[in-house]
Amino acid sequence: MKKAEPYQRLIIFLSIVIPISVALLFRVKIRGYNFSFLPPIYASINGLTAVLLMVSVFSIKKGYRVRHERLNKICLGLSGLFLVLYILYHITSDETHYGGGGILKYVYYFILITHIILSVVVIPLVLLTFSRGLSGDFERHKRLAKFTFPLWLYVAITGVLVYVMISPYYK
Repeated sequence: MKKAEPYQRLIIFLSIVIPISVALLFRVKIRGYNFSFLPPIYASINGLTAVLLMVSVFSIKKGYRVRHERLNKICLGLSGLFLVLYILYHITSDETHYGGGGILKYVYYFILITHIILSVVVIPLVLLTFSRGLSGDFERHKRLAKFTFPLWLYVAITGVLVYVMISPYYK
């Protein structure tokens, strides 16, 4: 008999609500606030998340389970903070368009599109992997983490790359 996933309904709910909310909030504009300082902060949060994810994997490979768990909790918290700051910036600021040309334009859009798609895909994977670890289902946690880790790492790193590539065009 298949083992029931802990927090399954919450994971499904968040995996649907977060991307839809972010998409809808792009249509909301609250004027009168200047949060132009946020993009380098949330890009730095992505960079820190990437580093901590790698340290977390190295920690578990060395047998440091408690450190691994703490680092993953920090990464989850950083991802939540990123999301809040990202939304705050985008509901108070005009859209920024990439102004580069040539091959870099295609590279930028490839990175951006894969980043956006995988940022949606990784939500349920992160939450499910995390819940399996918390519930002590380590074998299934480990199997899923082999997919989740590289995707989450890609999203974190490409978040920084997107910022670096578009930052010269911020107003």
